[in-house]
Amino acid sequence: MMKIKKITLLLLFLLTAIIGKAQEIETILLAKEDAVKLTNGYLKPAFKGLIYSMSNGWYHTAKVHKKFGFDITIGANGSFIPTKDELFDVAHLNLSDKTTILSSNTNSPTVAGSENEIPARLRYTRTIDGREVSADFDLPKGIKEDLPLSIIPAPAVQIGVGLPFKLDAIIRYAPKVGTDDVKGGLFGIGFKKEITDWLGPLDKTPLHIALLAAYSNMEVIYTIDDASTGAVLTDNATTEFNLNTYTFKAIASLNFPIVNVFGGVGYVGGNSRLEMLGRYTLIYDTETTGTIVEETVIDPLALKQNVGGINATLGLRFNIGFFKIFGRCSFQEYTTINGGIAFSFR
Repeated sequence: MMKIKKITLLLLFLLTAIIGKAQEIETILLAKEDAVKLTNGYLKPAFKGLIYSMSNGWYHTAKVHKKFGFDITIGANGSFIPTKDELFDVAHLNLSDKTTILSSNTNSPTVAGSENEIPARLRYTRTIDGREVSADFDLPKGIKEDLPLSIIPAPAVQIGVGLPFKLDAIIRYAPKVGTDDVKGGLFGIGFKKEITDWLGPLDKTPLHIALLAAYSNMEVIYTIDDASTGAVLTDNATTEFNLNTYTFKAIASLNFPIVNVFGGVGYVGGNSRLEMLGRYTLIYDTETTGTIVEETVIDPLALKQNVGGINATLGLRFNIGFFKIFGRCSFQEYTTINGGIAFSFR
C-alpha cells in the first residue's frame, strides 16, 4: 500500500505543475464570459494528454491467467504533445467584442508551451453599475520546461486476477492521499476476455487473442492560496479536477518463453472537468476616474473536455520467470508510450 501511495503522490506532484497553474489562470476570470474560451485554449493539450495517458497501459499480453492467478504491474504512461499544440491563436477563439488583444502577436503559449514564449496581453471592458470599467492582463506562460520531452505523464499501478471462463479482472486503485495543497486518488477497472479457443486450432499456437474493456477515474483537489492583493482576490478557493477514461480494444499477443510481442486496435477516449470553486473578487479600473471597482463572483468557472479516437498499439515484453519487463507505443491523436515491470503468477 505504501508503494501505491508513493506513486499516487508522484502523479499528484506532476499534476500540480499543470492544474496548479490555476493560481495564475485566475486572472483570466477578469474576462467574464470569455474566461471559459481562454482557459480552454490554454489547458486543452493537458486535458487531452492526460486522457490519452490514462486510457492506455491496461495490458502487456492477450493471454489470461489461470483461475486465481494474478499479476502486479507497475508502469508509466506518457503522451507526447505535438508542437502545433504548444501555441493557440487567441484571435480564433471567437471572443466577445468586450475583449481586445493588446499585444501585436495573437499567438499565446498553451500549458504545454515554453515559458520563454511571450503570452498575449488582453483588455476586457464592461459596465458595472453604470460605470465603464476595464482590466488589462496577461495570459499564463507554458510549463514545457517542467515536462520531460513534452510528455504529459500518468503513472499507474494495477492488479490483474484470473477468473473462470478465461476472464481477467484488472484493478487500478490508489487511495486519496496528498498534501495540504493538493489531494487526489484514482480508481479503474477492466476486463480482458480471451477468445482464442473461439477460433478453432489457434488455441494450440503461441497466438492469443482477447477483447478488452476498461474504465478509470481520477479526482484531484488543488487548494488556491488566499490572496488579498492583485487583480483577483481569492477566499477559500479551490480547483477540482475530474478525469474519466475508457478503452475498448481487440488485442493479440505471440507468447514465447523469453519474448512476447503484443498489440491491439480499438477505441480510447474520455472526458475531463475542471471547476474553479470559492469566492473570487475581480478588480477593475474605471475608464474616466481611474478608481477601483470590485465585483465578487462565486464558483466562476466550469470547463469540460471530451476526447476520443481510434487507437493502435504495438509492444514487446521480456519474460524472466515470473518477472516481466515491457514497453509499447500507442498511435492516436497524441502518440503515447508506456513501460514498466510486472510480477505474474499462473
